[in-house]
Amino acid sequence: MTHASSLPSAQNVSDPAALIEGLARAARKAQRGLAAMPSAARAAALHQAAAALRAATPAVLEANAKDIAAGEANGLSGAMLDRLRLDEARLAGIADAVAAVADLPDPVGQVIDASERPNGLKLQRIRVPIGTIGIIYESRPNVTADAAALCVRAGNAALLRGGSEAVHSNRAIHAALVEGLVAGGVPADAVQLIPSQDRACVGAMLTAAGLIDMIVPRGGKSLVARVQADAQVPVLAHLDGICHTYVHAAADPPMALNIALNAKLRRTGICGAMETLLIDSAFAEAATLVAALIDKGCEVRGDARIKALDSRVIPASANDWDTEYLDAILSVAMVDGLDEALAHIARHSSAHTDAIVTADDAAAERFLTEVDSAIVMHNASSQFADGGEFGLGAEIGIATGRLHARGPVALEGLTTYKWQVRGSGQTRP
Repeated sequence: MTHASSLPSAQNVSDPAALIEGLARAARKAQRGLAAMPSAARAAALHQAAAALRAATPAVLEANAKDIAAGEANGLSGAMLDRLRLDEARLAGIADAVAAVADLPDPVGQVIDASERPNGLKLQRIRVPIGTIGIIYESRPNVTADAAALCVRAGNAALLRGGSEAVHSNRAIHAALVEGLVAGGVPADAVQLIPSQDRACVGAMLTAAGLIDMIVPRGGKSLVARVQADAQVPVLAHLDGICHTYVHAAADPPMALNIALNAKLRRTGICGAMETLLIDSAFAEAATLVAALIDKGCEVRGDARIKALDSRVIPASANDWDTEYLDAILSVAMVDGLDEALAHIARHSSAHTDAIVTADDAAAERFLTEVDSAIVMHNASSQFADGGEFGLGAEIGIATGRLHARGPVALEGLTTYKWQVRGSGQTRP
């Protein structure tokens, strides 16, 4: 049932602080009801939401076409348009992800550990929902469904603030999801889409301490930087996806070629796309690797030794090693061994995803141990840095910090814990 406080009036839509407060209060009330629902009921409601989203395919694609047309008229980049674009296959994948989340084991109520004190007190730590989670995101309408599904499955209310470039798509997806969720018994206010594109709404969310329990930003560097700088609410985020692939001297050349092409060019606009390629000076097929990337349409910006391999290489500037291109542009450096590769990554990585390609298991294990990123890979494309690919059903984002959660944040990352203490009359002396 929709609570009256969540229904925006003309007055509170024009007052961002009042709007966010009203929606957040309604969300907190709905979250208590959601958390009290049996796990099986929440799962069943998500299956109904997935079915409702499939049924709404024509309406969602019609709405997405409006966003694409506006994006093209406003000069959005190809990478941004790719993030925004939906078709029947992508929308089916979004619905499938909602259903997959429904079928995941519920972390809520899971006993993390248990002990008994000498005085007979029995202690347990159990997983519980975080509460109300604000998600601020740009471009990708799939986030509307992914975030809603993950929050509902873990017993959290979701307050969604999508970007203006996806406004029609987000509204159509949200409407379908809520129709299915409500049919399954979930309070409508458990998943709310902020009905205003006023940027002041973001500021109001960031300062809603006590009403919103955690903020998850998903978008460009400027958005995430603003959230991290201004938030008075805990933030789970990554700022840049400066992902490296290091082709070690002992790399298998065909494998290195396939991984490099996929890591950079499969989808250039995602945060797991490779932005820097490091090639060991002892790797015999360096020139072939660089030429293949350029032949596939990738602009290569390289250091002096890379430039000497191919006349089409553009000289790299100092800033290139710290740039997330999100485009068919790649910075490439030649390094003398594993130590130099590790030093480069430590200096320039954003701690998102870094990979090594090698047949030398000892080198791989050292790389996996010493690279301090949220995701570290051996002989695999960095484009696998995704909650769905990790078997998590979906993700609410990638976290590169050191607290609470790292890497793809899915159900477990949307829970905290509490202590339960059971006694038999003990008093403290």
